[in-house]
Amino acid sequence: MSGQGTLEEMCINAIRFLAVDAIEKAKSGHPGMPMGAAAAAYTLWTGHLRHNPANPRWVDRDRFVLSAGHGSMLLYALLHLTGYDLSLDDLRSFRQWGSKTPGHPELGHPPGTEMTTGPLGQGFAAAVGMAIAEAHLAARFNHYNLRIVDHFTYVLASDGDLMEGLSAEAASLAGHLGLGKLICLYDDNGICLSGATSLAFSEDITGRFAAQGWQVITVGDGNDVAAVDRAITEAKAETARPSLIRLKTTIGFGSPAKQNTSATHGSPLGPEEVRRAKENLGWPVEPPFLVPEEILTLFRGALISGAGREAAWREGFAAYAADYPDDAAEFQRLMKGELPAGWKSALPLYGSGTKDVATRKISEAVLQALAPAVPELIGGSADLNPSTFTWLKGQGDFQKPGDPPAGVEGAVGGGWGYAGRNIHFGVREHAMGAIAGGMALHGGLLPFTGTFFTFADYMRPAIRLAALMGLRVVYVFTHDSIGVGEDGPTHQPVEQLMSLRAIPNLTVIRPADANETVEAWRAALENAAGPTAIVLTRQNLPVPDRAAVNPAAGLRRGGYVLWEAKQGEPEAILIGTGSEVEIALAAGKALAEQGVRVRVVSLPSWELFDREPQEYRDAVLPPAVRARVACEAGVRLGWERYVGLEGAVVGIDRFGASAPYKTLYEQFGITAEAVAAAARRLLGR
Repeated sequence: MSGQGTLEEMCINAIRFLAVDAIEKAKSGHPGMPMGAAAAAYTLWTGHLRHNPANPRWVDRDRFVLSAGHGSMLLYALLHLTGYDLSLDDLRSFRQWGSKTPGHPELGHPPGTEMTTGPLGQGFAAAVGMAIAEAHLAARFNHYNLRIVDHFTYVLASDGDLMEGLSAEAASLAGHLGLGKLICLYDDNGICLSGATSLAFSEDITGRFAAQGWQVITVGDGNDVAAVDRAITEAKAETARPSLIRLKTTIGFGSPAKQNTSATHGSPLGPEEVRRAKENLGWPVEPPFLVPEEILTLFRGALISGAGREAAWREGFAAYAADYPDDAAEFQRLMKGELPAGWKSALPLYGSGTKDVATRKISEAVLQALAPAVPELIGGSADLNPSTFTWLKGQGDFQKPGDPPAGVEGAVGGGWGYAGRNIHFGVREHAMGAIAGGMALHGGLLPFTGTFFTFADYMRPAIRLAALMGLRVVYVFTHDSIGVGEDGPTHQPVEQLMSLRAIPNLTVIRPADANETVEAWRAALENAAGPTAIVLTRQNLPVPDRAAVNPAAGLRRGGYVLWEAKQGEPEAILIGTGSEVEIALAAGKALAEQGVRVRVVSLPSWELFDREPQEYRDAVLPPAVRARVACEAGVRLGWERYVGLEGAVVGIDRFGASAPYKTLYEQFGITAEAVAAAARRLLGR
């Protein structure tokens, strides 16, 4: 390898050309960013990142998020070189079926990948959530010189990441909170897919981030390893503000014909240009996927240093456990994702004497009951606590440490600082969703969010990504239908239920009353396989006598027989969710008085119900019963899943209106009379 430059230059070129060769072999991918950002990534990964490739889940590792997920081969090259479970053959199978190297990084796939990225801005916002989690756990568990939570969150972001509005939301909150352990390396190459970023992006990024409370450090040459090293060192030293390191880089660096052009952003260089780039940077043209032994030896030093760092941490944790055994046991429980013993005993029960109450209010009561029993619960709302009731009384406000500024009243009391469990996300729904995902990714916390259901649309990309990654996040959505009433169609969700039900691995629960709401929270906390959306009413609902109807525990199976006339097997089935279960029940009782053998089914969660054995589902909805009517104050599309093509749906396929909610239900025909009439039509009566 003589004549190939210094060992440092060789290491950087090894990153570049592992990426280039994999993309060329796949005939698909994004070589520009790995070529341009390789020097900065090398500097971070070899000089600063605390990690252990032999144990990608070490709890006190630094987190590294590649927000610009299209540059995935940069991450894969680093993972292979530093000794993660990722072989050269895995790199050769980039973007192929069943490979460890998908087109965009996926959580844990390959090992060492902290999150699924690709939708721009999501990684940046999730990194804010990871930094929040680190700050909260450190404030809760660290004691004097025994610091068991002490790591940085690094994110590598592109121009595209910072164009997305999501990044502005998240950066604003991060700056407000003073998250000094958050460091963003901004790959400022001035090129995006369609051409120069100046076509659409000319704002003062330095001024923007400085105004949002960030330290901004500019490195004029992203290939200057010493300058990048100094910038990261300076960023780590700033404890009161997050840091943006603005790296001026050249996309496709080294490609004679294509560097600094959009041609390298999303397409392979082509065989001839690969040859020219390697010759230009003094790298052997053949063989592809070359990793000289001296380079591998340097990078694989991460295995030795990582093992040493983790061993030192474990030694420190042993001392910590000796001095603080209860805290140590609690920390281990949290990081395993195990719920505390006996938490279910904190859940309230509501008798038939309970007055009519909105399910959002019951959700509030459940949260207050769970707060002391489940200390990993942490979250808040998008400036809607007085309406969504998603808060934890007496658990403190998560804010920059120190006394509240003069004239500022904490929303919930109980303290001020990073130990607080109430996060004020501000009017930033998209960032709230993505940040909650980042908190779940970090581990040790069970985040929840709150907003009006119609604004689930703002959060949908983050919800989808959380479902894709299987994160345990609870999304609380209130004001769930035309029952919002006078606020009108802008605030009345009609299509959102079906929209969220269409997301794979997202569990959507719309409880019908107080006790179903309690069960919804239990189901959400027990759902460790993915996120849960709990959808709640603004208007008050009756609390049924559970001695006269079946127990609400049936909610955990997704659907159950709520009530039926006792005249034999049903000839008609009425199905409702949420506030419309009351309507279905009234219709069922009216039909029973007319001699119809009728069953009323509460179906609060399609996802939970569909996970049940076929025998159970058939017992609730006997296939032989074709006369089925569903009632839900939302779009009808999708209900054929349960009522069949022969059944009927009482719903709403238009936007709502501004009026008292009872008037709206009447005007839109979502009534017990309409449900009963539909059933009679199906029965030919």
